[in-house]
Amino acid sequence: MKNNVQLITYVDRLTGAGVPELAATLEGPLSQLFSGVHLLPFYYPIDGSDAGFDPIDHTLVDERLGTWHDVKQLGANTELMADLIVNHMSAQSPEFKDVLAKGRESAYWDLFLTKDKVFPNGLTPELQSKIYRPRPGSCFTAFTLPNGEVAEFWTTFTDNQIDIDVHSQAGKAYLHRILNTFANNNIKMIRLDAAGYAIKKAGTSCFMLDETFDFIGALSEYAQSLGIETLVEIHSYYKTQIDIAERVGMVYDFALPPLVLHSIFNQDVTALVNWLTISPRNCITVLDTHDGIGIIDVGPMEGQPGLLSDNEIDTLVETIHRKSHGESKKATGAAASNVDLYQVNCTYYDALGKDDYDYLVARAIQFFSPGTPQVYYGGLLAQHNDMQLLAASNVGRDINRPYLDSEKLTQQMQRPVVQALMKLIALRNDSAAFDGQFDVQGQGSRLTLRWQNEAQVATLNLDLAKRSGVIELESDGHSRIVNLSDLISL
Repeated sequence: MKNNVQLITYVDRLTGAGVPELAATLEGPLSQLFSGVHLLPFYYPIDGSDAGFDPIDHTLVDERLGTWHDVKQLGANTELMADLIVNHMSAQSPEFKDVLAKGRESAYWDLFLTKDKVFPNGLTPELQSKIYRPRPGSCFTAFTLPNGEVAEFWTTFTDNQIDIDVHSQAGKAYLHRILNTFANNNIKMIRLDAAGYAIKKAGTSCFMLDETFDFIGALSEYAQSLGIETLVEIHSYYKTQIDIAERVGMVYDFALPPLVLHSIFNQDVTALVNWLTISPRNCITVLDTHDGIGIIDVGPMEGQPGLLSDNEIDTLVETIHRKSHGESKKATGAAASNVDLYQVNCTYYDALGKDDYDYLVARAIQFFSPGTPQVYYGGLLAQHNDMQLLAASNVGRDINRPYLDSEKLTQQMQRPVVQALMKLIALRNDSAAFDGQFDVQGQGSRLTLRWQNEAQVATLNLDLAKRSGVIELESDGHSRIVNLSDLISL
């Protein structure tokens, strides 16, 4: 993977069309901006109950977007990342429908995980209390089989997402079939979606167990044999993230988004500097994704202090709600369905109160932090909260999943803040300094992030209290100074 800025996008929600149109957009309006693209689920169907993360057929491109041939052509010129949804598949899939029709006689019975497979002696309240839940409610859904038997299937997220028994031969074959399809169609990297929940074991939290690392390792090894890199997607306590990073290929830096907000809101970089001093280097950095802004990644856990205290997190969340004029509150927690307990649903631009300069500062911090940066399509265009889509779906995360088209894309790209961000992306891509050594210094409102690769040096100097941001670039004896405020006014 190249250490340049990458794009995260749904195929249809950026262009209003399919894969060929996305390819044309990357070669046209967005030319030279992104070395790679994370294609959010493009499998059949893209409009399920969880925006493609509940695939009926994980190896079938939704025909409304195109074909595998289109994906393969796109991947010939752009590094492609795709989601491998390892934990579950749709209740509407032919395989699960066959289970409902034939019960234990189905050829696919072993593909899915039932409660009795993990708890053959029954699930006691004590055992159940140990299971980590990312969302409220039970992790089981009861289905009645043809013989009248009621079977409880694991449904970690929703009752339309049936968990896979990844230990079974059927489960392994299912995942390998997907990886083989990816390898044949120029997918060069996979994001292991919800991998932390894939292994369930009685008497444990059923989340990020030692056996989970073994599973991720084996799956990653198979992917690597096909020429595919692996990125593990896990929201968890920050020390857990550091531990995970030491045991897998790549991870997300999910602590960065809330820490950047905290720093800007409070004009205090202390927590951010502490994190960047110890954060994993084998990471992907983001400020926004198709999900919400993570909170658990910076918070305390089981009596251990976090990167932020409970009070600081409460202030952070309330400030986001205030900056977004209460819109994020309508999309977070019990206010909207399909909620996550650890996320605030809001566009990053609105979380910063639509302040163009603060938004550019946030992106500059992201681009100068260790890791390969990815920019979500809504973040690229500094999108506002989509309250109309939220009202129509009542799905909190839809506030940050707008439907655009080529006309809206053209309009949004003319905005000064978007033009400034594109210049910042080009600056990040053009400097070889980011392949060198990183240093972070900061105190109070002042922050310095510096990269040096032999004669190539890139330095970001910020004073959040004075709203001063300057980038200094040195290359073979030549220097250049870029003022962030000038980027917006140009």
